[in-house]
Amino acid sequence: MSVSSCSPDEIRGTLTSWIPLRFIQATSLLPISLIAAVLLCSSPSTWGDPIDTARLLAASQDAKNWLLPGHDYTNQRYVALDHINTQNVKSLRLRWKFRTGIQEAFQTTPLIADGVMYITTPRNHIVALDAQTGKELWRYEYPLNSKNLCCGAANRGAGLGYGKIYMATADAHLIAVDQQTGKLVWDVALASAEAGKTETAEVLSATDPLRQAAVTGASGVGANMAPLVYHGKVIVGVTGAGYGLHLDNSHGKQPIGAVVGMAGAYGRRGFLAAFDTETGKELWRWYTIPDTGWEGEWRATTLDGAPLHRDLVAEKAAFATYAEAWKTGGGSTWTTPALDPVLGLLFLGVGNPSPQMDGLTRPGDNLYSVSLIALDVESGKLRWHYQQVPHDLWGYDVASPPVLFDAEVNGKKVQAVGQASKTGWFYAHERATGALLYKSEPFVPQENIFTPPSPEGVRIAPGAGGGASWSPAAYTPESGMVYIAAVHMPTRYTVHTDPGEGDHPPVHYITTTPTDEPRWGTLSAIDTKTGRIVWQKKLEQPLIGGVVVTKGGLVFVGEGSGRLDAFHATTGELLWQVQTEAGVNAPPIAYEVAGTEYIAVAAGGNPLFGYKTGDELLVFALPQ
Repeated sequence: MSVSSCSPDEIRGTLTSWIPLRFIQATSLLPISLIAAVLLCSSPSTWGDPIDTARLLAASQDAKNWLLPGHDYTNQRYVALDHINTQNVKSLRLRWKFRTGIQEAFQTTPLIADGVMYITTPRNHIVALDAQTGKELWRYEYPLNSKNLCCGAANRGAGLGYGKIYMATADAHLIAVDQQTGKLVWDVALASAEAGKTETAEVLSATDPLRQAAVTGASGVGANMAPLVYHGKVIVGVTGAGYGLHLDNSHGKQPIGAVVGMAGAYGRRGFLAAFDTETGKELWRWYTIPDTGWEGEWRATTLDGAPLHRDLVAEKAAFATYAEAWKTGGGSTWTTPALDPVLGLLFLGVGNPSPQMDGLTRPGDNLYSVSLIALDVESGKLRWHYQQVPHDLWGYDVASPPVLFDAEVNGKKVQAVGQASKTGWFYAHERATGALLYKSEPFVPQENIFTPPSPEGVRIAPGAGGGASWSPAAYTPESGMVYIAAVHMPTRYTVHTDPGEGDHPPVHYITTTPTDEPRWGTLSAIDTKTGRIVWQKKLEQPLIGGVVVTKGGLVFVGEGSGRLDAFHATTGELLWQVQTEAGVNAPPIAYEVAGTEYIAVAAGGNPLFGYKTGDELLVFALPQ
């Protein structure tokens, strides 16, 4: 948008919002070009302060804007706005909507800075919008290589700072564009998206009916997390590292396809890396799977004592044969880390090991897969880790973003980091050391949770798609409760062995398929002092998207059916609901412009869960 594109009426309208009308009338003979130059009507973002280190550090105190993917470095997704509250939320109405033109899984968390909204779309467009009206200000379209995407074209949002917007791409690039114009500033490759093995279903047993299924995802490398911007660095990680062949065997009321884990040297080695915000130069890189010590302690139980039913004798005997399994060891990084600037610690979750589910060719604990990690933010050095599931066989990625909060546990005030897991517990740790404070009551049903797959097939809940997946939780300091959107989706795990014949080699693999039974979602409020569930709502479909909580006492969450809900943060009472055209499978946000509070969310569905796709960004407010 240029100055010349601002009409005289638009400029006068802008002036009247900043300067008394009598002054505008008195200066009506001034050249329009001079007025435009003074107020820079072409770029609303220049009206505010620069998005620098100081402003990002103060984001938790800025209720009007949403400057970081989790609102601020704590990832609390809490907004101290109460114009919309428990008394008037029933009057909430759609104020405006914007169509991206791309009908695929739409998972963005919008960023808000001084009246401008920045969103990312599937297939890696970035769009700047007027946050009051939805008017498009500029659009950048990344030339995505769509031939070999490992993990789909979804994107979870942008990073913002130092005059730029940063985005990780589905073909494993990190780009920076100018905040005011959308022009590309730099583009760096995170990794080669073509490297590694991408298989077809033909590698399965000749008698397996899944052999004919279409492949919807496979090994490779991509990136979809919203980058974290801090102190001259933009921090991002990659996905697709934990090999799993995703097949479309959808049927009936269960649209989820099968996932196959093949024994062998499949997959990639995941990482998180930091880049210079000005030049894109890599500053440090931390690999999620180490080249030494990745076998760990050969744990027979989880760190909190749950038996894992491992054959450690057989694993140790196989170790010499598979001593280099770390090279394809997996460990994707799915969501934006949290950050404690005082401790200088970055907190991130790491995904499943590779091959997914099949541990035959990766003996040991497979560090640091399925772990909560603390890194030194300046150097990328490991400070501590907590592995939730050693030698994971179930796809229990640590996927939901970590949340930082201060809690009183057993009468002691503690700086804590919490993580809502796919296993169905909320884990709370002492932030500086990683010591486990507690794990919550389970927020989804659990059955055979750490039972190994079998030739007969074993029903497991939550399963690979269950518990808290990538959906971000939210925390309110007013009550000390964390709100978690989760999935109940029982899954059958089956071991397949085939001695091979003719040209078909011997194979060993594990499949997961959804059971033919009801599945649903849970929204849970958990007391972070005790880990107890204060209230819980059972919703008709699994919850994939995330939560925001406001000072107005409201928890907003979307449903795959297309509903957007507002619950009473203290009691769990449903206070407001609206039906949209597509599944609401993205996290809502709250912000304020010119004294009006808005609730915004992407409604684009999720084909993996069978939720109707769409392309709308919806923004709600109270009647004017």
